[in-house]
Amino acid sequence: MKRKAVALYSGGLDSTLAIKLIQQQGIEVIALHFYTGFCITETKRRRGEKKEDGSHYMNPALKYAAKYGFPLEIIDISEGYFDVIQNPKYGYGSNINPCIDCRAYMYKHAKKYMEEIGADFIISGEVLNQRPMSQHLKAMKIIEKESGVEGIVLKPLSAKLLPPTIPEIKGWVDREKLEGIVGRSRKRQLELAKKFGIDEYEQPAGGCCYLTDENFARKYKEVIFVENTISREELYLLTIGRHFRLPTKTKVIVTRNEGEGNFVKGISKNYWFAEPVGKGAVAIARPINGEVISEEDKKYIANLIARYSKTDEEGKIKVKISPPKKLENQFKQDIILGQRLEEAILESWRI
Repeated sequence: MKRKAVALYSGGLDSTLAIKLIQQQGIEVIALHFYTGFCITETKRRRGEKKEDGSHYMNPALKYAAKYGFPLEIIDISEGYFDVIQNPKYGYGSNINPCIDCRAYMYKHAKKYMEEIGADFIISGEVLNQRPMSQHLKAMKIIEKESGVEGIVLKPLSAKLLPPTIPEIKGWVDREKLEGIVGRSRKRQLELAKKFGIDEYEQPAGGCCYLTDENFARKYKEVIFVENTISREELYLLTIGRHFRLPTKTKVIVTRNEGEGNFVKGISKNYWFAEPVGKGAVAIARPINGEVISEEDKKYIANLIARYSKTDEEGKIKVKISPPKKLENQFKQDIILGQRLEEAILESWRI
């Protein structure tokens, strides 16, 4: 009977090698990629953003699964991920990355998918002691216990240094053909990459996750400090734009590119919305108390738009400011003359 495994797949070298090591033992492998809502590349792709060279972002798992011939399933698990971020049982890493809780959450979904397709076990590209929070032995044991996958998660790159799993004990997988890699060195992985003809892959170092990004974490902590709470939508909005807190405590997000602009326009009915009469950035604003922004706020917002738009020679531009949809019967659209802000004022508002 041919065995089947589900592989957690990022498109990186380690998860690609893990699949190759198991495939060479005659086991069918289905790659599984999760979308949490906080993967930088995939989020930008979904918003239609472009790279500096004008090319479109691609999902790395999709790109490299296609390149190396892996069947791939992409599952959106963002619906429940907000609670993982807000209430991590095992705390955060260096920023607001709940790595242990996140991994356990993914394993729960991987186990569910494994059972749905009749697979026998799960594989992962994790390397023992490669990452400080979630890849030491104690953390690995906690993650597997929390997610109910004890004994069925095989880590081919470090298997010889870890307790034997059910696939090894039952002889589905030959443990001697697996690896015993430990730590952050990539030497052995690069040797294996050459052996398997893997010449391209997503780069490591946590670059895929907004939650490990110190700028994202700073914006999150500022919202919690000022407002003492954050909604799911507000959390996702931390992934876009330039963020400012006005002297009145109103929060303003100014877009950086066309992709962000299109995204913001799509949700603008929920916020006060500002756009230039001409070319430039757009913005959404939300007052800290109540639903109405002040006339002072409108001037501030118009000045922010002027800072990131094509203005006249005096640094001025007309800015349209519209109320959220639920306030359309109470307020009309205003046109405010914005004046390009001085850098010192701009930076004092920047989050």
